[in-house]
Amino acid sequence: MAGLPSEWTHEPHKVLKFRQGTKVGDIDANSSPGYKGDRDGSDEVQEERNERFAGLQEMLYANGKEGDPRSVLLVLQGMDTAGKGSIVKHVVGAANPMGVRYTSFGVPTEEERAHHFLWRIRKALPPAGHIGVFDRSHYEDVLVVRVHELVSREVTERRYDEINAFEKELVDSGTTLVKVAMFISLEEQKGRLAERLERPDRYWKYNPRDLDERKLWPAYQEAYQAVLDRTSTDYAPWFIVPSDKKWYSRLAINELLIEALKSLDMSWPPADFDIEAEKARLDQA
Repeated sequence: MAGLPSEWTHEPHKVLKFRQGTKVGDIDANSSPGYKGDRDGSDEVQEERNERFAGLQEMLYANGKEGDPRSVLLVLQGMDTAGKGSIVKHVVGAANPMGVRYTSFGVPTEEERAHHFLWRIRKALPPAGHIGVFDRSHYEDVLVVRVHELVSREVTERRYDEINAFEKELVDSGTTLVKVAMFISLEEQKGRLAERLERPDRYWKYNPRDLDERKLWPAYQEAYQAVLDRTSTDYAPWFIVPSDKKWYSRLAINELLIEALKSLDMSWPPADFDIEAEKARLDQA
């Protein structure tokens, strides 16, 4: 585990990878798999790893400018208050925004509903050299849509296969997918919703519909189980990240991104000019 902070006892991309047979109902949202540290000291680890992530992200961007077609796509799925926005702010936010393409998928617009469900997803894919971030994603169409029975079960079943084929296409074209399912407990979600009601600077984040969705928790667990079972593949596996502890989910997803970038085996693009000649010119400038 060369390069990993000593607090990690197991490599995150291995310990968090979804394994067939894992039951959503058995996930301990308050756990911190593979990490022996605690909240104390996590800020220092986060700062250090943010620097590592930012350096790799800049290398990806630099290579993209030189014609390297590869990119990375981070997919964040989770119930309301799971901390998706926190990941965007505290992890992805460490990167140069020039090399990041962020998209938050809400309820489809009238135009989007008139197209295939993957139409709006394709429009938001990261360009070469970029890290794309999906705050919710194409999986809404087999999660929320399934729970609320907005389409038939036959359509939902077909969509799993369409998603797998779509993601295989992305991987074959040079996109590395990091799919993260963020799991939060009902108790922790209640506390986070209560905080939003106590703080005027959080009112804007509160949605009364969130309480209605809480009543559908068993249906959402069933829907997430189907997503994990049907769409975790060798080329685009799911990672399960317990998210009651925000400090842990940030550290874990940071490491998943670092590992994805390291797997690209990049180096800095060489100069396409005479370095010594340019130094001499600069001396005379």
